[in-house]
Amino acid sequence: MITFLLIFSLLLVGFSGFLFWQLQEQKKLIAHMMDSEDLASSEQDPELVLTLRVVDPISVAKRESRSARMLADRLPVMVRKMVYQEVMKELEQELYEREIEVEMGIEYR
Repeated sequence: MITFLLIFSLLLVGFSGFLFWQLQEQKKLIAHMMDSEDLASSEQDPELVLTLRVVDPISVAKRESRSARMLADRLPVMVRKMVYQEVMKELEQELYEREIEVEMGIEYR
């Protein structure tokens, strides 16, 4: 039994050493890639992005449209999508009138 535990312990030590060696090699590879890509020294300002979320799109749809009152209970996903599309159109139109150039899109998260 003692021999088995000794052999098992040596195998675990060997495996741990192998994993430690792999970790060191991976760190070297990442450091080399960062140096070659010059990612560590890139000092670019972060891009600002505005996110808009309609808190309750179903109630907005029911308030703004008769047909949405009937569809909201049966097809809520479609109604939400339509509300976001309409909000996007109206917002884009308002910004266009103010001569503000924007890129708009709907993003699922």
